[in-house]
Amino acid sequence: MGRLDRNVAVAARGRERRPHDFSAEPAPAYRVKRRDLLLAAGTAILWYPALAAAAPRIGFIAAGSGASDQSSLVALRGGLRALGWSDGDNCTILDRWAEARTERLPDLARELIGSAVDILVTAGTLATLAATNTTATIPIVMVGVGNPVAIGVVDSIEQPGGNVTGLSLSSHELIAKRLQLLRELVPSLHRVAIIVRNDPGLEQTLADIHGDAEQMGLDSVEIEANSGRALEFAFTRLRNDRCDGLYVASGPLGPAKRAQIIAAAAQSRLPVIYSFGIFTAGGGLMSFATDDNDLFRRAAGFVDRILKGANPGHLAVEAPTRFELAINLKAARALQLTVPPSLLARADTLIQ
Repeated sequence: MGRLDRNVAVAARGRERRPHDFSAEPAPAYRVKRRDLLLAAGTAILWYPALAAAAPRIGFIAAGSGASDQSSLVALRGGLRALGWSDGDNCTILDRWAEARTERLPDLARELIGSAVDILVTAGTLATLAATNTTATIPIVMVGVGNPVAIGVVDSIEQPGGNVTGLSLSSHELIAKRLQLLRELVPSLHRVAIIVRNDPGLEQTLADIHGDAEQMGLDSVEIEANSGRALEFAFTRLRNDRCDGLYVASGPLGPAKRAQIIAAAAQSRLPVIYSFGIFTAGGGLMSFATDDNDLFRRAAGFVDRILKGANPGHLAVEAPTRFELAINLKAARALQLTVPPSLLARADTLIQ
């Protein structure tokens, strides 16, 4: 039985106890029926089970590094604080990081569940899958999952069902926007290579990208790169395929793998757009990405509602609403690219 269920059971037992006899006490200046008071108190406990007992325990699990990826947890804490939840005061947040070793995620999920957490917040697809494979009862708020329906963690966006809800990275307009930005940077763009990793939900991601590229009159070729050696082969292939630009659709874990992709893309002498802003910060040319901190702040709203009694299976999954365009001007100069003024004006971040 999870902590939320136990709290409801405690509240129910509390209603079965014989109420204190107030008959010998003086009547107050105003008249309130004792039955109405007890009913109101019982209702409050039922609707706010986490507040009626000990401070709830919120588990946080991420594939990244606790040293370099703290911004997501800071944003979650800030969102919770704005809703009245203070870590160490009326709630406790237990965070676990896989340090880019994704094989550790299932053990971390089991560890948090063994720590009697009331709810889990999972950062990214792999952490979410690790949690859903471990528990079907503890509420899970996922953040930044590419396509939660395609990977099977929810039944639908509108009615997730089960114990999972939260925020996805899925936005059909997002893929089209990246391709449009790449074309704006390279007006002669005709053939684009899609660099992907064998992530969960890959088939649907590729179908969406190919579909948007076709609507824009672009030829597209997919290149799967799951290892360093495969990545080298992929970039050799795309040069032979006479591609005009690259779309890096995956976000490899760890700074070493990121650096390898950035270096290979630069060596290819082709313009590239990334799906994650961390690539541009590390030397990549251009990225159009969701605002991750905004996603984690919004995740706090799901946590708040669930702790107050909402059923996660009835809370619709939400799409990203805030995005960031970042352009690395140093990388552009290295490719002898002139960034159009229209792009410069719209960029949220320009890296010199």
